[in-house]
Amino acid sequence: MVPFNILVAVCLVYVGFLFLIAFAAERRAARGRVGWLRSPLVYTLSLSIYCTAWTFYGAVGYAARSGLEFLTIYLGPTLVMVGWWLVLRKLVRIGRRQRVTSIADLISSRFGKSNLLGVLVTVICVVAATPYIALQLQSVTLSFGVFASDAPEGWALPNQSATALWVAAGLALFTILFGTRNLDANERHHGVVIAIAVEAVVKLVALVAVGIFVVWGIAGGWQGVVETINSSAIAEWQLQPGRWIGLTCVSAAAILTLPRMFQVMVVENADERHLATASWAFPLYLLLMSVFVVPIAAVGLTTLPAGSNPDLFVLTLPLAQGQGQLAMLAFLGGFSSATSMVIVASIALATMVSNHIVVPLWLSIRQRTAKGRATGDVRGMVLMARRLSIGGVLALGYSYYHLSGGSAALASIGLIAFLGAAQILPAMLGGIFWRGATGAGAAMGLIVGFIVWIYTLYLPSFGEDGLISHDLMQLGPWGIAWLRPHALFGIEGLDPVLHTLFWSLSLNAISFVCGSLFTFPSPIERMQGVAFVNVFDTDADTRGWSRGGAEAEDLLIMAQGILGADEAQAFFQAEAEAQGKAGLLPDTTPEFIDRLERRLAGAVGAATAHAMIAQFAEGAVVSAQDLMAVASEAQQIMEYSIQLEAKSEELARTARQLQEANDKLRDLSVQKDAFLSQISHELRTPMTSIRAFSEILMDPELPPGMQQKYAEIIHDETIRLTRLLDDLLDLSVLENRKVQLNIKVANLHDLIEKAVRAASSTQPQRSFTLHRDPPAEHIPVITDTDRLLQVFINLISNARKYCDAERPELTISARKRGGRIIVDFIDNGSGIPKEARRLIFEKFSRLTDNNQAGGAGLGLAICREIMANLGGSITYLPGQGGAAFRVSLPVRPPKEIIERAKTS
Repeated sequence: MVPFNILVAVCLVYVGFLFLIAFAAERRAARGRVGWLRSPLVYTLSLSIYCTAWTFYGAVGYAARSGLEFLTIYLGPTLVMVGWWLVLRKLVRIGRRQRVTSIADLISSRFGKSNLLGVLVTVICVVAATPYIALQLQSVTLSFGVFASDAPEGWALPNQSATALWVAAGLALFTILFGTRNLDANERHHGVVIAIAVEAVVKLVALVAVGIFVVWGIAGGWQGVVETINSSAIAEWQLQPGRWIGLTCVSAAAILTLPRMFQVMVVENADERHLATASWAFPLYLLLMSVFVVPIAAVGLTTLPAGSNPDLFVLTLPLAQGQGQLAMLAFLGGFSSATSMVIVASIALATMVSNHIVVPLWLSIRQRTAKGRATGDVRGMVLMARRLSIGGVLALGYSYYHLSGGSAALASIGLIAFLGAAQILPAMLGGIFWRGATGAGAAMGLIVGFIVWIYTLYLPSFGEDGLISHDLMQLGPWGIAWLRPHALFGIEGLDPVLHTLFWSLSLNAISFVCGSLFTFPSPIERMQGVAFVNVFDTDADTRGWSRGGAEAEDLLIMAQGILGADEAQAFFQAEAEAQGKAGLLPDTTPEFIDRLERRLAGAVGAATAHAMIAQFAEGAVVSAQDLMAVASEAQQIMEYSIQLEAKSEELARTARQLQEANDKLRDLSVQKDAFLSQISHELRTPMTSIRAFSEILMDPELPPGMQQKYAEIIHDETIRLTRLLDDLLDLSVLENRKVQLNIKVANLHDLIEKAVRAASSTQPQRSFTLHRDPPAEHIPVITDTDRLLQVFINLISNARKYCDAERPELTISARKRGGRIIVDFIDNGSGIPKEARRLIFEKFSRLTDNNQAGGAGLGLAICREIMANLGGSITYLPGQGGAAFRVSLPVRPPKEIIERAKTS
C-alpha cells in the first residue's frame, strides 16, 4: 500500500509529463513542423481512445462474470475497421469536404444544415456520455481506494465522492488548456492527440506487463494458465448467440457514433490514407489489449479472496504478490485509459454544445436586440462557451456517478452509453448512402430512439430507488403492463440491454424510413444529399448560394469576428488573388460564398455558419447541375450543362477582369495627367521664386537685410525642389531594385517611437490620440531601419493629415506571427472609398483634389517599393472601421536581400 499523498504526487507528475508532451507538440505544430505529428502510427494510437477504463479494468471483470462475452467489446470495432473501412473513408472524405466539426455537425450538415438536428444529436450525445464519464471517474476512484492506504504518514484518503470530484476538476483543467486553444476544430489538436498516443502506449504496456507477470510469475506459464481457467467459473461459460451478436453490433455501432471516436477518427484525421494503416493496426492493438484478459481474470478468481472485485484484478493481483512497482504501472495504465477518454469526449461534446446550442442562441438574441445582422466578436464567446461546456460535461458525469452511487460492474455502465450513442447510426448511415433521406425522417428516428433508450435503459440504471419507482418498473405506467421498461410491448425475458437494443434501433430505423418516405426534402437537403452520397464522384465546389446582394466588406467583418482578424483577412486576400484582384476584396460569387461558409463551418459548425452567411447572402439556391443530379437525369445533358455553365462563368469572369483593368487604366491615365500637371506646378513654383529673387539679389543697391531675407527664401525653395526631385529619383531607384540597403538589428519599439516623434510635426495643432501596446512592440527586427522608419513616418503622417473623425485616433499594433513581423496602423476615420483603394499605391494617385496644393502623391507608392525591397509588403485592410494599413516583413531578410545589401 502506498500513502495517498504519494499516489497523488505520482498522478501529478504523470499529468505534468503529458502536459509537457502536449505543449511541445503544440509548439512544433505552430512552427509548421507537423511531420510525424500526422503519421499513420499517431493516428492509429489516437484511436485507442476506444480502450477506456472499461476495457482496461472492466474487460477483466466482464470476463470473470461472463466468460468470453467480453470479446464482443473488441469484435465489433475489428469488424468495422477490417470490413467497413470504406465506410470510414467516406465519413472522413465528407468530414474534410464539409469541414465537419463533430458528429452533430455531420447530421446537421447532411440534412439541410438544420440546427434542430444538431441540437438533437448534441443532447443525445451529452446524455449518453454522462454514464461513460461516470464510469471513468468511478474506475479512477476505485483504483485510488485499492491502491492508497489510510496510513497516518500520508494524507488521509478522502471518500470516493470527493476523490471523483477532484479527478473531474483536474481533467477539466487539462482539457480546457489544450482542447480550446484553437477555435477551428479542423485546426487539429496536435497536443491532445500526441498526449493520447502516449497514453495509448502506457496503458498497453501496463496491461501486457501485468499479463506477463500473471502468466509466468503466478501461473507458471501457459500450461498453468490453461489449468487455472479450466478450474475457474470461466470454463462454465456457454455462448448465447443472441446476446453475442447483439453486443457485437452495439460495439460496432459505438466506434462509428461515439463522439470521441468520431473526433479522433474523422475530425482529427489529417490524411484519409491513414485509414488503410489503421484498418489492420488498430485491430492488432485491440488484440494485444485483450490477449491477457482471460488469464488475469482466471488467476484472480482462483488466488484472491472470495468477494474481491474482479474489475480491479489488474491492480489487486500485483499488490497481493507484493509487486508494488508493477501495481503502480497498472494504476497509471488505468489512469491513462480513463483520462484520455474524458479529455477527448469533453472536447467533442463541448464543440457540439457551443456550435449547436450556445452560438445559435447568441445569434438569435443578437438579431433581436440589434434588430439587424449579428456580426460582433463571436470568437471569444465561442471559446468561453466551449470551456464552460467542458466543465458542464464533466459536472454531469460526476452527477451521474454521485446519483447512481456507482455500479458493481463497469461493463454495464459502458453498454448504457454505447446504446445511447448508437441511436445516431440510422441517420448517419442513411444520410451518407440514401439520397432520399430527409431531415424530418432523421428527426423522427432520433427522437423515437432516444426516448425508448432513456425509458428502457438509462433511467432504470439509477436503481429502483432512483428516477423510476419500483411500482413503475414492475407494473408499468398507470398499471399498463405492456409499457414496463424491461418488457416493452409485452415482450418479457430478454436481457435489458438486448431488449433496449432491439426496440430502440428498430423503432428508430422505422421512424427514419417512414418519415423520409412521407416527407419531401428541401432544395438544400437534396443538394447536400448529392454531396454526401456521391462524395467520391462530385466536385468539392458544389454551389448552393446566389449572390443575394452580399457585400464583401460585410462578410469580412463577420468572418473576422469568428476566425480572428489575421485569419479572415488572409482568407479574403487569397480569394481576391485567385480572382485576379490582389489588394482588393473578392467578388461575392456563389463559389466564394460557398468556400467561406465551409471555412466558417470549421469554427462554429455547418448550421451556424449557414445561418450567419444567410444574413448577408440570402436565398440558398440549387443549380441546374444539382437538380439534374438529384433527379438522376441523363448524364450527357448534365455534363453538357456543366461545361456550358463553366464556360459562361469563365467568360463572365474574364470580361469582369478586363472591365476592371480598363477602368483602372482609365483612372491611372486621369491620375497621370493630374500628376504631370501637379509636378509641373510643383517644379515651376520654386523655380519661379528662385529666378525672381535671384534677379532681385543682382541689384547692387539692395540693402543687406533684404539680401539675407531673399537668400533664405531661395534656400527654402531649393530644399523644396530638392525634396521633390529626391522623391522622384528615390522611387525610380526603388522600382529598379537598385537601392542601397543598410541591414542592421534594431528594436521595433524604438523605430515606432522615432516615427511617432518625427510625424508629430504634421498638423501639431490638431488633437490626435495614439493607442499602442509598448510591451508587445519589443520585437527584434533585422532590416534597413532607415527605410522602414520612412514607411512608418509616412503612414502616421497620413493618418494625422487625413483622418476625418471628430476626435481622431490612431491604433498601432505590432506582433510576430510565424516568421513575420506585422504592424497595423488603423485610424477611426471614414476610411478610403472602395473605388479608390485599387489606386492608392500607384505613383500617380492622390485621393485629395488634384488641383489643390500639396504632395505629389508619391508617399504610398514609395512605401510599397520600400517594403518590396525589404522582402515585405504593405497592404490596405478593409473592414476595420477606418483607414487601415498593414506592414509585414520577415523576421530575417531573405537571402537575396542580404546578398544585395553586402554588394551595395
